[in-house]
Amino acid sequence: MKVQKNSIVLDYSELEKIINAHKTLGHKIVCTAGSWDMLHIGHLRYLMKAKEQGDILIVGVDSDRGIKLYKKNELRPVIPQEERMEMLKYQECVDYIISIDDIDDSGKWQYELLKTIKPHLFVATTDSYSEEQIKDIKLYADDVLVFPRQAENTSTTEIIERMIKKHLEAMFAHFTKKS
Repeated sequence: MKVQKNSIVLDYSELEKIINAHKTLGHKIVCTAGSWDMLHIGHLRYLMKAKEQGDILIVGVDSDRGIKLYKKNELRPVIPQEERMEMLKYQECVDYIISIDDIDDSGKWQYELLKTIKPHLFVATTDSYSEEQIKDIKLYADDVLVFPRQAENTSTTEIIERMIKKHLEAMFAHFTKKS
């Protein structure tokens, strides 16, 4: 098992072995998950803050299929999962990256990553999970820490909506000038 930090791990059982080795060494394991679509400053501040909470940061990346199910939007993700995982690989604060695809047909996460690695801490943002989901997460993680968003107006959805609105306004202004 030769795995280096900043690695994309393709299999939960492989990640479990790696994390068990870290736990044996006394490392505090922190885990977070998300879509990480169009990586932006809010994401990076959040990841750096999550890493400060422990020794090893594992980042779960929602699969393209999962995002379509829980966001209920065929237009998302904007960036394919392989590229989102690779972008995270280059972030110094991220130790391991793994794809999350255990989303049921209603868009609910089944927590297989957490069941497998049993992190010391799971980190989330204020509006990412319902109270019920936080209770479920606490079944598999020793603790849950919820951060506020790390930058104003940086949700990927808000960025996309602002960009589309600005482009439509510019197009409309251009066409009304010609009339």
